[in-house]
Amino acid sequence: MIQNLKESLTTEEIDILGYDRVIKVSDALSGLVGIICLHDLSLGPALGGIRIHPYPSFEAALNDVMRLAKGMTYKSALAETGYGGGKAVIIADPKKNKTEEKLKQFAEVINQLKGTYIAAEDVGCSIEDVDIMSRVTPYVVGLTHHKSSGDPGPFTAWGVFRAIQSVLKHLYGDEKVQGRTIAIQGVGNVGQPLMEQLFWQGAKLIISDINREKVEALARRYGAQVCLPEEIMKVPCDVFAPCAMGGILNTDTIPQLRCRAIAGSANNQLLRDSDADELMQLGILYAPDFIANAGGLINVAQELDSLGYSSSTARDKIHSLYDQLLLIYSIAAENNISTHAAAVSLGDYRLKYKIGKRTIAPCFHHANRFLM
Repeated sequence: MIQNLKESLTTEEIDILGYDRVIKVSDALSGLVGIICLHDLSLGPALGGIRIHPYPSFEAALNDVMRLAKGMTYKSALAETGYGGGKAVIIADPKKNKTEEKLKQFAEVINQLKGTYIAAEDVGCSIEDVDIMSRVTPYVVGLTHHKSSGDPGPFTAWGVFRAIQSVLKHLYGDEKVQGRTIAIQGVGNVGQPLMEQLFWQGAKLIISDINREKVEALARRYGAQVCLPEEIMKVPCDVFAPCAMGGILNTDTIPQLRCRAIAGSANNQLLRDSDADELMQLGILYAPDFIANAGGLINVAQELDSLGYSSSTARDKIHSLYDQLLLIYSIAAENNISTHAAAVSLGDYRLKYKIGKRTIAPCFHHANRFLM
């Protein structure tokens, strides 16, 4: 239990094998219920977003945050950020039940962790929400503050664009997207900037989103074909780009795919690790999501550099995800394993031998007023 919290705010440690620390957070006054999950701190403090979602049960939230935190461990290790894997969730409908008091109370617990967990925005949690939390704790990134990095969406999109180029290079020997058909599932903070980049490079676009009005407006602007959300995985295309929620690649959906490759921003796209084997058997090239979507993490991590945030440095680091993915495809082919298994194996190696372990403490340039 964390000490020195407000009387209404309580924490409960949940002991889970293989995880460094899992904390249930509750506040009787605001109605806050959430979880902070630290998976692995071998390479540095945990860095990961806060997801606000109306989970049907605490168990569902716990399962999700555990999967997300573990994914962040591998994302950080393979992106060589010098951070560990962590994630947080708040059980609430972000459109109806998200309040400033809940955010501040959650931030209070983050503050008491003294930098072992550094938070950022995620699904349901905006950069404005993170700004609110920064009034309570310095251990947040991706703020609107001039010394912070702001919205990570475009940087994540750039990484996904490079991932798409990598699968095209591996499949066709040419990374150009011009004339290639790309199907994007979800045109939100990442899907929209990704679509825009692909449009200017001459790709043929098929898009879907639960927001019908938005998707039709974007289709008109960028000459895209609109597809119903329930049909987007079935359309013939060169690359399918999942940019919404995870768990969409499973034994029910994989047989419906008519793409040559998958490269998108959604976290935990595979429902089970074994689903990657089925993709391999079908000849569908999969860009492991925790590499393809690492651009946002690389961007927010850059603002903690001792020299301060540099968008061009972040861009250049994200650019190299292309080479990282080509290496993964090569390892997978040489060992006759899935690309997911190859990526996990490389991540395990780096964690075991602490390759890329942080030696310099992160610097919170945007929050000096909090530091002693």
